[in-house]
Amino acid sequence: MRTFLTTADGISIDSVYEPGDVVYDASGSPVRRPVFVIAHGLTGDVDRPHLRRVAAAFARHGAVVTFSFRGHGRSGGRSTVGDREVLDLAAAVEWARSLGHARVVTVGFSMGGSVVLRHAALPGRAVNAVVSVSAPARWYYRGTAPMRRLHWMVTRPAGRLVGRYGFRTRIHHRDWDPVPPSPVESAPRIAPTPLLIVHGDRDGYFPLDHPRMLAEASAGHAELWLEHGMGHAEHAAADDLLARIGDWAVARAG
Repeated sequence: MRTFLTTADGISIDSVYEPGDVVYDASGSPVRRPVFVIAHGLTGDVDRPHLRRVAAAFARHGAVVTFSFRGHGRSGGRSTVGDREVLDLAAAVEWARSLGHARVVTVGFSMGGSVVLRHAALPGRAVNAVVSVSAPARWYYRGTAPMRRLHWMVTRPAGRLVGRYGFRTRIHHRDWDPVPPSPVESAPRIAPTPLLIVHGDRDGYFPLDHPRMLAEASAGHAELWLEHGMGHAEHAAADDLLARIGDWAVARAG
């Protein structure tokens, strides 16, 4: 099922629902499983092959909602690179619940990883489990070459043209005002919701101090998986890792 959702600030969000594989218990009754709401990284969208691969992997564990953040793909508006995107995720979660799913797991990658953390920390935004993959801990990080290139794309007119025509990503020209709470500020507010932080030891964007900061900020509440040989975000998430995340989510979502 494909539709366009409308966010609280009036942005149209391209969204897809897949019911997932049906699993039966010993009596032959279908097992009610969670819905996974997947938040992609910057320059992704709902039709990208890597996101469809992730969706297919989680469909083995439950229903799946994927969507394109504002400014990406066929969605409206312009990207605010992790700020107003919380409203996009909120619309997708509300849609998942309206389809009859009592248990919702949010899974975010890179920018989407920061968004699921901030969303889960908001009052009244209850979800049943949260998975943040390859997320930054703090804003404005420029300590790696890929992040310096990304900041050029976001902050410079020529960079935003590259984003629009090279990556199908329309980025807003305005700076954040006010600056939203950072992922590391949001992490301690998520408890008691189960939280999983996943990061690769070969991530070229954010070194390992980022996931460690997030785990430390959660005061022992979060589980931290440091994946040997893994790079950054959806492209680097191997099928076996996605299967382990799915198993974790099903076990923790209640």
